[in-house]
Amino acid sequence: MQEALKTKGIEKENRDQRFVETVLECCHKDKGMAARLRRADNPGTEFQSWELLGRFGVDLEKDYERLPFVTIAAAIAKAKSERNGNLTLGKAIAACYDEGRDSDQAKARLRRLLACDELAEVCRILRPVLTLIDSKVGQPLDYVRLLRQLRFFTYESGHRSKTQWAQEFYGQPVTAGEGEL
Repeated sequence: MQEALKTKGIEKENRDQRFVETVLECCHKDKGMAARLRRADNPGTEFQSWELLGRFGVDLEKDYERLPFVTIAAAIAKAKSERNGNLTLGKAIAACYDEGRDSDQAKARLRRLLACDELAEVCRILRPVLTLIDSKVGQPLDYVRLLRQLRFFTYESGHRSKTQWAQEFYGQPVTAGEGEL
């Protein structure tokens, strides 16, 4: 039983990795798909990403499953990223401002994300933050990590994800296996 759970966890992790790689590849090769994914950033037009999400077995009727994938796909397409990076969300928010994590604006953005209790709210608040990061920071985000954090946000009201974002922002790295999603 425990082996099956480990295998399922690996499959989910690989699914996240495969999804990000597929979005990156689609955006690079298919400009029409890239445009549809960019438009999916709006809740009224997010259906334009459903073709891709459907290929990955994402249940489109369940917000908690669909929203993380839509948010990440749209962010990748809007940023025109060529690869998955290693920049975490917390560090990226701090990097948007000259004063870094000492900036009142950076702290306000982080606090607003940390105040979110529902996945739909965090995805809505995250969209302009991701656009800001793309315009201010010269390196790509770790989209796989962020996708995983969003997928697990519905559990414990996002406590683990929010804790990781705060640790990333304030420079206290999470060691492997210690609260890592």
